[in-house]
Amino acid sequence: METWPGTAYPLGATYDGNGTNFALFSEGAERVELCLFDDHGDETRVDLIEVDAYVWHAYLPHVAPGQRYGYRVHGRYDPAKGTRFNEFKLLLDPYAKAVDGQPTFGQPLFGYDLDDPTQRNDDDSASSMMTSVVVNPYFDWAGDHPPRIPYGRTLIYEAHVKGLTQRHPDIPEDIRGTYSAIAHPAIIEHLQKLGVTAIELMPVHQFVADTSVAPGAPSNYWGYNTIAFLAPHNGYASRGQRGAQVQEFKAMVRALHAAGIEVILDVVYNHTAEGNELGPTLSMRGIDNAAYYRLDEKDPSKYTDYTGTGNSLNVTHPHTLQLIMDSLRYWIADMHVDGFRFDLASALAREFYEVDRLSAFFDIVQQDPLISQVKLIAEPWDLGPGGYQVGNFPPLWTEWNGQYRDTVRDFWRGEPQALGEFASRLTGSSDLYAHSGRRPVASVNFVTAHDGFTLRDLVSYNEKHNEANGEQNRDGTDDNRSWNCGVEGPTDDPKILALRARQQRNFIATLLLSQGVPMLSHGDELGRTQHGNNNAYNQDSELTWIDWDAADLPLIEFTAALSKLRREHPTFRRSRFFDGRPVAREAGAPVPDIAWLRPDGTLMKPEDWESGFGRAIAVFLNGDGIHGRDQRGRAITDRHFIVLFNAGDEAMQFRIPQVKFSPNWDVVVETGAAIDGHGPLAPGATVTLEAKALAVLGAHVEVPAGIDHSVAASLSATGSVRVAPRKGRVRR
Repeated sequence: METWPGTAYPLGATYDGNGTNFALFSEGAERVELCLFDDHGDETRVDLIEVDAYVWHAYLPHVAPGQRYGYRVHGRYDPAKGTRFNEFKLLLDPYAKAVDGQPTFGQPLFGYDLDDPTQRNDDDSASSMMTSVVVNPYFDWAGDHPPRIPYGRTLIYEAHVKGLTQRHPDIPEDIRGTYSAIAHPAIIEHLQKLGVTAIELMPVHQFVADTSVAPGAPSNYWGYNTIAFLAPHNGYASRGQRGAQVQEFKAMVRALHAAGIEVILDVVYNHTAEGNELGPTLSMRGIDNAAYYRLDEKDPSKYTDYTGTGNSLNVTHPHTLQLIMDSLRYWIADMHVDGFRFDLASALAREFYEVDRLSAFFDIVQQDPLISQVKLIAEPWDLGPGGYQVGNFPPLWTEWNGQYRDTVRDFWRGEPQALGEFASRLTGSSDLYAHSGRRPVASVNFVTAHDGFTLRDLVSYNEKHNEANGEQNRDGTDDNRSWNCGVEGPTDDPKILALRARQQRNFIATLLLSQGVPMLSHGDELGRTQHGNNNAYNQDSELTWIDWDAADLPLIEFTAALSKLRREHPTFRRSRFFDGRPVAREAGAPVPDIAWLRPDGTLMKPEDWESGFGRAIAVFLNGDGIHGRDQRGRAITDRHFIVLFNAGDEAMQFRIPQVKFSPNWDVVVETGAAIDGHGPLAPGATVTLEAKALAVLGAHVEVPAGIDHSVAASLSATGSVRVAPRKGRVRR
């Protein structure tokens, strides 16, 4: 095999049109072999004799895209001292841009004897391993430009590539569950209907589906088991695994961008699929174990685990940190993605032991001209000490706001709580984010996500039902903050079904009317159920695939209408925190930007926030001149709104307050029974809001006669569904 010296940068396999440069970092290696595989699986080994700053490299002039390869790294095998080199184990390139196959788990993949972990195992693993693939970097982007949608106009839709598309009847069967399916017009049109501006894909970095040697063990469906940080997962490719997955992923991004939808990736840089000291040797463990992983200081044969998966990446090592940063830059520059959601992001902030917001990772991100300009979303916790860091990430970052989820769930199930907590979450959580100079958009608000109950299950189950996972229902959280509305699971009781439907509308309306960035979990808008399973990480089946044929069409229409209301009215997506206070103002004072009201229409007083009627409240949102200025320097104004909340078990009367500049009010949204009768509501009027219901009143505007913007009317016009009279309305 003809070889040239090559270069130490860039790391990985880089095709230049004539040949391929290979470069691999390993500080502890004594010898490195590049292994090339032909279509029959025959292996050719090439010694990498050039080494610069611990990077082993060579240029092979005739190696082209589609070539499969791996590495064998020679060195000391001494687990007690943290070294696990074994030249009999074929290793995946950490910089692989595509991967062919999945590993076949058994003895050859493990560096020790499965029957006696103290003994080294030298079975050759090549026939059981996945392989790295040289990719073609060239792609016709056709003038693609990132949408660059501001956070204030962002609606995130968290989705699983397969779960979203596998059962969609309008998508051809041969591409269901793939990147091509996400790019299909049926999916894009649905996202556009909902007003989605960004799809957040659950992990699409190459992951290992199964790390168990037990026959019939469930696979890793969610994908939080990464093994290659630059490669799109080959299981979501419809056109092959020899690099075609890269082209298919890029085509998906191009199609979504053309529709005005950003692509955010859920990324897992906190650990890898190699697990703890009893895990397989697939890549970094055999390349340079001590450099890539945090080892236990007292016993280097074991790993420090802040993630609950067996290992934690050693982000304090410069080459490990470089791998993460190179991966992020690659996905932005070459794959055109628009942002990242960092799984267990607190683990990346552990410079030494404690979580450090000024760690090297955040410092580099802050200064990077490319990464600092995309959306950066933290899951602000890990399993280590002090891991819960909601509100403590640096100014560039937004965060999944778990406190929002918990508070909103508690409010609508009627759990006694301080109304001040609910008010804070509804208005952007200034108590968490204002201290660091951030704005309401720092809070990514959500009621449900992939981890936990779906929205329909949240209102249908009090307890988790995870028996299908094979762990005797011990897995998954018990802190669901759910309410089954009176019956556990399926029921034919029309009253309970109506209440569950109303509760789903309450959650969606609250989410889309709150300050911050809303995130919907895929399928919640159409009533997706997992039958009470709140931890379906290993369920690659109809349990987790959206059943589009059973979609709740009125709920889809309701969600789309609420999204449109939010999009059209900046009052619900302010750029700055409210400066009003939940106290009475002096007579004659200017109308505040926000006012919290008792059901009798009077202003809340300090003592009211802890009082016993804490399940019903109203809020006035001032739409005058608070949204900045347009291009001509004119103040941007909006309608005033009043939102009525009744989380109680009985109907509640609300009195319409006297508000300056708004003599009459239109009912814009109602999640329960009609409350308005005919015509606008006058100040001082009393309306009855049924139990577990929400309503939005907007300052009266003249609408041409004969136009009905209700959800019921829009569905009736299509002739596609008959709408029950209590399904909820949204009107302008």
